Amino acid sequence: MNSRNQVNTYSSYPHTCSYLPNRLAITSFIDPNFPKTASLYDKLAQQGFRRSGDILYRPKCKECQECISVRLLVEKFTPRRSQRRIWKKNQDLTVSMVAPVFQLEHFNLYCRYVAARHQNDEKDEATPQEYLQFLTSDWSRTVFYEFRLQKQLLSIAVVDYVENGLSAVYTFFDPDYPARSLGVYAVLWQIEEAKRLNFSFLYLGYWVKDCRKMSYKTDYQPLEYYIEERWQQLNN
Repeated sequence: MNSRNQVNTYSSYPHTCSYLPNRLAITSFIDPNFPKTASLYDKLAQQGFRRSGDILYRPKCKECQECISVRLLVEKFTPRRSQRRIWKKNQDLTVSMVAPVFQLEHFNLYCRYVAARHQNDEKDEATPQEYLQFLTSDWSRTVFYEFRLQKQLLSIAVVDYVENGLSAVYTFFDPDYPARSLGVYAVLWQIEEAKRLNFSFLYLGYWVKDCRKMSYKTDYQPLEYYIEERWQQLNN
């Protein structure tokens, strides 16, 4: 990528794919020592890059093109019947924007979510430092949206503001409320917030057709897919 300065990208060694079994993955990432800014992130988000902590990356697998960056055109989104039911069911929740800093209440909810939803990942419990390093950075325009039932914290949506939209970084929620479909509701709420802010897009990360935990993103239409170095709509 060229801007006023040359930004170098590097590729990881092949590693076990997080999404598809029996495959190796390679990740392309921006030089960790290059000084990152929100404006650089704006440009890279439009080239299919994502943020994880301080790292800006995108998949670069030689023999597999299954991980595709997607973004939703929010003004053209029409919710499905099931999504309308989930929206209605959660209208008793209040949403507040808070700073992306450590709060023990947030961290405890995150640990409960990870323990319930990622039981087979064989990960040690995250430390507070690892938690913040995963979700935040010093240079991104990141906010935490709290979803509460009265005073009870049910969900946190970690969201980055980019030039032309919101980027859904990560959502974690109370696993004791499955009937509320809090993950779906968080996406629906972010769509409405992007509309309210006159943004064009909600960036939803990577869509992987054959991975159940990533394939759900086609439930939100119309999507644009970053394929062959450009955004395009596909028929689903």
